[in-house]
Amino acid sequence: MRNTLWFLFILTSIVLSSCRMNPSIMLRTDKDFVFDIPSDTLPSEYTLNVNDRFSFRLFSKDGFQIIDITSFSGGTVSGYNFAQTFQYTIEPDSTTKLPIIGKQKVAGKTIRQIERFLEEKYAAYYNDPFVMVNVVNRRVFVFTGQDGKGEVITLSNENTTLIEGLALAGGISEDGKSHKIKLIRGYNTDDAKVFQFDLSTIDGIHSAGMILQANDIIYVEPQVRVARDVLREVTPIVSLITSTIVVIAAFDRLSAR
Repeated sequence: MRNTLWFLFILTSIVLSSCRMNPSIMLRTDKDFVFDIPSDTLPSEYTLNVNDRFSFRLFSKDGFQIIDITSFSGGTVSGYNFAQTFQYTIEPDSTTKLPIIGKQKVAGKTIRQIERFLEEKYAAYYNDPFVMVNVVNRRVFVFTGQDGKGEVITLSNENTTLIEGLALAGGISEDGKSHKIKLIRGYNTDDAKVFQFDLSTIDGIHSAGMILQANDIIYVEPQVRVARDVLREVTPIVSLITSTIVVIAAFDRLSAR
């Protein structure tokens, strides 16, 4: 019996030593990790990048037909069907293939810049072209600090800020650290940027206005709940040991008879 208890004690020690507290914590950084610092040159507007998909509508006469109510006929404007739009993907070389004008470099431009750019290009084929651009796949990934749970947020507004992104995901969870919020930009590129913000005080309000870009990762570091995590790890082990001791004790009693 005593040898059995010693064996169970050693087994428990090995299991506990292999347990890792807070296994759901992601994107850990070393204590001496140097975070990127947002510069004044960061875009104040949403900029399109590689893998973004967008659609655009082209009108002549500086868009006069859009507001000319006499041109409406069965959901069309002078033969133009508003529902008939096509999507274009920005390729890894920062270009996309567009009707008539072919491949054009559009990555790194804001929506307004692309609209003006396309108006200039199509001016050779249409009188006073008017272009309306819409990005269709803007999304960010938000982890609010609750047991590793994450959410994909679609950015419906052109210039969605960091604080808006957190609000769309339900805000910072009870277990999240408001003073340790990471924003990872370009995670799928060779030039990824990692920023860290402190929104626990009013001094962080300026950081909250940072404009989100497609595929940004917002990660709120969760609190380290040692007692809770230890209890969660130990409870099944204790239950197993207790059951084993009961079974062994029962066999010992039967053997003693």
